[in-house]
Amino acid sequence: MHDEYAHIKSQDKEIYDAIVGEQTREAEGLELIPSENYVSKAVREANSSELTNKYSEGYPGKRYYGGQFYTDIVENIARDRAKQLFNCKFANVQPLSGAPANVALYFALLEPGDTVLGMDLSHGGHLTHGHPVTYLTKIFKFVRYKMKNPDTGEIDYDEMLKVAKEHKPKIVLAGYSAYPRELDYTRMSSIAKEVGAYAVMDVAHIAGLIAGKAMKNPFDYGFDVLTTTTHKTLRGPRGGMILTRESEDIGKKIDKSVFPGFQGGPHMNNIAAKAIAFGEALHPSFKTYAAQILKNAKAMEKVFKDAGIRLIAGGTDSHLLLADVFGSLNIPGKEAEIVLDEVGITLNKNAIADDKRGPMDPSGIRFGTPAITTRKFSEKECARVAELMIETLKNKDDVTKKKAIREEIRTMCKQFSIPEVFV
Repeated sequence: MHDEYAHIKSQDKEIYDAIVGEQTREAEGLELIPSENYVSKAVREANSSELTNKYSEGYPGKRYYGGQFYTDIVENIARDRAKQLFNCKFANVQPLSGAPANVALYFALLEPGDTVLGMDLSHGGHLTHGHPVTYLTKIFKFVRYKMKNPDTGEIDYDEMLKVAKEHKPKIVLAGYSAYPRELDYTRMSSIAKEVGAYAVMDVAHIAGLIAGKAMKNPFDYGFDVLTTTTHKTLRGPRGGMILTRESEDIGKKIDKSVFPGFQGGPHMNNIAAKAIAFGEALHPSFKTYAAQILKNAKAMEKVFKDAGIRLIAGGTDSHLLLADVFGSLNIPGKEAEIVLDEVGITLNKNAIADDKRGPMDPSGIRFGTPAITTRKFSEKECARVAELMIETLKNKDDVTKKKAIREEIRTMCKQFSIPEVFV
């Protein structure tokens, strides 16, 4: 099982033991964190390839160092596949992750002091969309929109338009990290146009669902730019990407912002891994995978609803769910995360809309289906996982019950092992 790490084992036993421990943890437990997934063996091989040795500042055909024949091939393939997946004209595949992609995007399109209208973190947004703890708020002004009703997930688009007219943002930013519904891209795009702003979507969580045609593509509704991670539902290596629908001017600004404006040499091993993952996402089987993610999330939604547990936004249109376990079961999110981890179910504590508890011990838990769908779980298995989650939380102090649940999960994991080949 661990022969692939023979050199690490002989050279650095402590690191080897940690890697093998993580390998075992992933194999014997269920990964429900909606921003995590498993990658193919081909993606992992690319990430550890000789391309890690190469400095490649610049872009294909315009590098600052020599010896770029093969790196140019790799990056061009990655860009071409990304453009095909998302139906756009320009792609920058160099951002090291999602947050750097967002920062580079801001510096490409904004001047210091300019305004961004983004989703409030407490209603499902992301730190890089303007939370006060980030340095971005020292440079740009952020104003926020929220859900009109946290029990239905409806966004208050009338209020969004009102705020946009008042503050005149340069960017109207869609996207989220803990919001489970489809957005009204037509409405958001029209709001951006009405105030002369760029329409931008951070699709980090749902990029794979868009690429797999399971959810709408904001580019089809007039959006100018998409930022994203390449892991999560896209099932690639940890990294970022910025996509431009059709404006060459915007594409050039983004390229200059990523390099030399914000980053140095790109990680070519990671870009090769991105290219391979994009190739996997272009395969017909990926559409089946993306569609199954949504079916599985709906199966889990039904179990939680039937058990009377409150779901923020009333359920899900995507891969993730957000449950108010404190309000429904009187269990804080932090405790729920720990208790579920004990039986081999990994998810994360998460604040809910207008949460009265603090962010390190909030009222909710966030979970989703990308990784277990990669393991070939269907609706039946996902419904059972949801049942086991609720059983565990309701019997959190019952050691015997939790042991039985842990064994059932181990059995399930053996039956649905983590695949290494996706196409």
